[in-house]
Amino acid sequence: MAMDKDRNARHKRAMQRKKEHVDDRIAAATEDRGLLLVLTGNGKGKSSSAFGMLARSVGHGLRCAVVQFIKGTWECGEQLLFAKNPAVEFHVMGTGFTWETQDRQTDIAAAESAWSKAEAILADEATDLVILDELTYMLTYGYLDKARVLAALRARPARQHVVITGRNASRELLELADTVSEVKDVRHAFNHGVKAQKGLDY
Repeated sequence: MAMDKDRNARHKRAMQRKKEHVDDRIAAATEDRGLLLVLTGNGKGKSSSAFGMLARSVGHGLRCAVVQFIKGTWECGEQLLFAKNPAVEFHVMGTGFTWETQDRQTDIAAAESAWSKAEAILADEATDLVILDELTYMLTYGYLDKARVLAALRARPARQHVVITGRNASRELLELADTVSEVKDVRHAFNHGVKAQKGLDY
């Protein structure tokens, strides 16, 4: 009993110190502006995280927009959920994966068309959150002009949040971002012969 009492007292002191530290950090964070987030890495969950933020933003009544690059031929749960939501403007490049199209010029044209929509959204003061899903590939493959993309991101409204997903985010994107999360691939069922699962993978 005495040991439990001592342990509880030590725990309380530790949590008090932690609370003071957290409270100090919260008090010091006074800047309020739009953020650029990059979710990259080889692991699963980058787009899922972005769409979680979309759900949170919609819940707060924010006006949102999504431009999906790469994807488009599969029926995706996030598109089914958000595409008809009046709070979300939703665009899909629609060509599917690049290894399926096998046509660089067609992919470039589709990417540029999708980016034109993204550019207009990034210039819209009324849009609070923008998801640019799988945008990193468009830069890695050279489908979009990197300088043009970076310029639009820099010039966006001051309070607009942007979330970019995809593997191999370029150095310039990483340097521009306020928050970068790298999702590590520890294990994936697909690599062990398990097919993509509805609701988990698409």
